[in-house]
Amino acid sequence: MKLLRYGPPGKEKPGLVDANGRIRSLAKKIKDITPDTLAPAGLAKLKKIKPESLPLVSGKPRLGIPFTGISKIIAVGLNYADHAAEAGLAIPKEPVLFTKAITSLNGPNDKVKLPRGSVKGDWEVELGIVIGRKAQYVSEDDALRYVAGYCLVNDVSEREYQIERGGQWTKGKSCDTFCPTGPWLVTTDEIKDPQNLKMWLKVNGETKQNSSTKQMIFGVKKLVSYISQFITLMPGDLIPTGTPPGVGLGHKPTPVFLKAGDVMELGMDGLGTQRQQVVGS
Repeated sequence: MKLLRYGPPGKEKPGLVDANGRIRSLAKKIKDITPDTLAPAGLAKLKKIKPESLPLVSGKPRLGIPFTGISKIIAVGLNYADHAAEAGLAIPKEPVLFTKAITSLNGPNDKVKLPRGSVKGDWEVELGIVIGRKAQYVSEDDALRYVAGYCLVNDVSEREYQIERGGQWTKGKSCDTFCPTGPWLVTTDEIKDPQNLKMWLKVNGETKQNSSTKQMIFGVKKLVSYISQFITLMPGDLIPTGTPPGVGLGHKPTPVFLKAGDVMELGMDGLGTQRQQVVGS
């Protein structure tokens, strides 16, 4: 299934995408797409519904974050060897973890707002893992059983805040609108191999990133298992899994950063596309 939420900010309704790419409303079946919806029992109920029995949603409504009730965002850094190289950093021996604030969440096509004083805004196309059941001390062999699905994430970053202002990465990753998520949550039955998904990102029509999840240093199984050794993951938790090379910070000979008026477009096999206009504070 491709699950989504549509409508004005704060008033989104639940829906899904049918086989013909049309939005169908789930509003008469469920109140919203919540952590309970993403648990095995909740998804099993939804899978029994015939999409053609649901009412069509007219027009092209705004799409929101495809699920709600996210308790935390645990992101992974430097998870592509060639991205680590362009950043001038060693390939990590263990996954590098950081958090993004819940307030950074943003609809997939909503505007991205640069924070006050921002001079080094950057882009990062990423595969997002969505947890479907409580995960604590999970083995790699069992890890995929704890995944409800996947989504597209733009891990927008402010590099000066992240790297030059001291401390951890969190403040450079957590500004409002810095985590566009969606357009859909795609359940695991539709993504046969999360380690074989092509991904791309363009800025103002120019391709900046063009890679595949094949290049991840630590795959989905490893990440879910690893994180669960330290942090209890709950249904609805989001794990952005790192980005390939081509970010603005790594641009040669001179880094290139986001400015008001820029347009980011990104996509991934099976997970849809996003488009964000950048605005100033």
